[in-house]
Amino acid sequence: MSIKGISTIRPDNTPKRTLMPNDHQSRLAHLMEHGYVVIPEVLNRVQTQTIRDDMDRIFSREREIPFLPEDGDTLVDDSDIESYLRSSYNISKNESDRLMQRIRHTRNHDLMTRWPCSIEAVNKTFLHLPTLFDEDRSQRIWNLLNKSDTIPALAEHTEILKLAQNILGTDCILSDCSATSIGPHTEGGSWHVDVPLGQLPDPLPDFPLTTQNVWMLDDFTESNGATRVVPRSHLLRRKPQWDSEHQPNAIPLTGPAGSVAMWLSNTWHCSGANITDFPRRAVLCYYARSWIKPFSDFQRGISLERRACFSETLRYLLGHSATGLVRG
Repeated sequence: MSIKGISTIRPDNTPKRTLMPNDHQSRLAHLMEHGYVVIPEVLNRVQTQTIRDDMDRIFSREREIPFLPEDGDTLVDDSDIESYLRSSYNISKNESDRLMQRIRHTRNHDLMTRWPCSIEAVNKTFLHLPTLFDEDRSQRIWNLLNKSDTIPALAEHTEILKLAQNILGTDCILSDCSATSIGPHTEGGSWHVDVPLGQLPDPLPDFPLTTQNVWMLDDFTESNGATRVVPRSHLLRRKPQWDSEHQPNAIPLTGPAGSVAMWLSNTWHCSGANITDFPRRAVLCYYARSWIKPFSDFQRGISLERRACFSETLRYLLGHSATGLVRG
């Protein structure tokens, strides 16, 4: 496959090679029409290697010393939550135990306030998700802007942020910033649309609420778990089934390390199967319309002293001058 192109599927299922657009307006048009776009080699090799080394350092550190706050009240029956998480995500018993401890700790912080609905209906923004998955072979880094000095420049990258602003409004905010490592010999994820669409009834809104932006730290290939999307599925205005069943029109978003894959929140997507012997790593910068509650609470997750060192653009994206006020 040409590093400048991507395979699409024609109605007769024969592959057809098309080139990705290479200017801002064409990329924006492709995003709105097809629900995704790939921008090749936004970072050069040195920049990519620097970030990859930084992420590997954090991945290794968090495997050795996982984040585990003090436990909360264990007298509450949380069997429904644990069962839901273990059935929805392929996680080990050890990760499940750590995840439940984080949930109990947060609930204590929230004055033991329970959700007013079943766990299946809870907005994912309010729910801890696993750090290790695929039976501990795959991994996430949460709260990335608090842990890395190489990532702030990605979150406010001029071209990528401009695309997000053209889609979501110039006052859009950063909803989350994380990293993923899809481990070798893993089966891939479940088809889904992004928060908050998973909690909305069909028909979904006919305009995008968020955009996901994936910075490829390794070459994304069909065999190493490149994200898969169903082109034009954002026009269906409905959610896919949460499963890994084959979608006949799905394509992998492939590209060389340093490229960015971007898709709309209502585009059906999932991580692909990684049948290689090596991980597939990426940084994710997730933007949302200004009136949508962010997936991560940057105000509590990043110290004021650290946020004060960020640019004005990044500070706004993290919620400064972009959240509800204390009135009176």
